[in-house]
Amino acid sequence: MKVILSVESVRFPLTGIGRYTYELASRLQQCDDIDDLRLFAGRSFVPALLKPADQSDAVHGLKRFVQKNALAVEAYRRLMPFLRKRALRGHDDFIYHSTNFYLPPFAGRSVATFHDLSPFTWAHCHTPQIARYLQKELLLTLERADALITVSHYIRQELADYFNWPLERIHAVPLASSPQFHPRSPQALTQTLARHGLEPGGYSLFVGTIEPRKNIENLLDAYGRLPLALRQRWPLILTGYQGWRSEAIHARIAQAQQQGWARYLGFAPSEDLPLLFAGARLFTFPSHYEGFGLPVLEAMSSGVPVVCSNSSSLPEVAGHAALMCAPDDVEGLTALLQRGLEDEAWRATAIAQGLQHAGGFSWERCAQGTLEVYQAVKQR
Repeated sequence: MKVILSVESVRFPLTGIGRYTYELASRLQQCDDIDDLRLFAGRSFVPALLKPADQSDAVHGLKRFVQKNALAVEAYRRLMPFLRKRALRGHDDFIYHSTNFYLPPFAGRSVATFHDLSPFTWAHCHTPQIARYLQKELLLTLERADALITVSHYIRQELADYFNWPLERIHAVPLASSPQFHPRSPQALTQTLARHGLEPGGYSLFVGTIEPRKNIENLLDAYGRLPLALRQRWPLILTGYQGWRSEAIHARIAQAQQQGWARYLGFAPSEDLPLLFAGARLFTFPSHYEGFGLPVLEAMSSGVPVVCSNSSSLPEVAGHAALMCAPDDVEGLTALLQRGLEDEAWRATAIAQGLQHAGGFSWERCAQGTLEVYQAVKQR
């Protein structure tokens, strides 16, 4: 079998889609069933996966410019498919897999991974020009794809229902947490946490982009209803990129920080993140909408109890190991947060169940599931 894998999303520090692509590519490179695996990024083939030392700030600068300029977005949307089609000419005996939604024109079989439908169902959480760009590109992908991969069963069904796409051509292949996320002793955490002014077991944690879709304002409302002594003993620590329309959220975080019970760390270095997870008393993730919800799995893999919302894909990722409520149920979330912090019996059970549940996800299984999609496409 011959496969072309798009690795354009691999940029350091690795986040969601980049992490998925990196881990998948690493496993597929070791797969005996693939005779020829070629990596593709931008408009050309690349010899190897990008490493941290290879990262170019110029690439990020250009991307930021394009995303902020409506004319540049449209020019990019029109030009890149032509350049990619030319680069892929003569490879129609390969299966082309885009790990990040977009499929260029391609003469051979093609597969695309859809991570969520937020450009359509949560368009107000993207800048208008990016939402329009994504919508146009994703509709083209649906026309070009022989099969689709989704990262959860929820998105598989949502995709089929929203676009009336054949369910049998959509395959759910779940993600996994990386090996760096595992339980750690307090001694192993002390030095790193101290750099952030934290102590092992001394805080609740939220990890994710600071944006409205993550429901952070309701989280702050719920946390603010906890007894003050509880908030001061276990303050809420937030880390992640600053997303679009996040100004009001940051103002709320700053207000809570002045009161001594919340703090925003910015985007944590990738080498620190697993230790921040492992050192948390509780992980909380009341998001309105997730394609998968990888931070929930990373928390459980780290031996940390989880309180999250019951929306979208989160119930299948959390299983029965987390406390869950509706994302808009602020009073219910407050009660779950208090239980998650104080109920030692529940905490012990949640830690054990979380570790067991997280063990059912692996990048090897993700690669195997992806390979099965390739095989199905090849036989069509």
